[in-house]
Amino acid sequence: MAVDRRARGRAVEVAARELLRRAGLAELATNANYRGGELDLVMQDASRPGAATVVFVEVRYRRSQAFGGGTASIDAGKRRRLVHAAQRFLQDHPTLVDAPCRFDVVDAQGDPDAPQFEWIRDAFRADEV
Repeated sequence: MAVDRRARGRAVEVAARELLRRAGLAELATNANYRGGELDLVMQDASRPGAATVVFVEVRYRRSQAFGGGTASIDAGKRRRLVHAAQRFLQDHPTLVDAPCRFDVVDAQGDPDAPQFEWIRDAFRADEV
């Protein structure tokens, strides 16, 4: 069962990454692991004038919305871990340290082979955790 969940999670992340690429974001990293946290996707959004924004993306899949869906599962503790991992990522990539950053959530639901996505830009801020 765990292997099936992992494979399903990877497939949903790949589909989410393609959604973001089609929207014009460029991939910087996938599954960046740090002590205490993991970043599913790190993308760069150059759609606005000025410096490109580093986008830390959490992909959440739920088969149904019965328990609030994927976005509702990102509690304060999870947000803290994501912010910590993002800080570590920026330390490891000094050319990005001064870039604007945001945290997005891609909430996937339904059939894992053809999930429906809701992309929530700027879902939370680092200074809120």
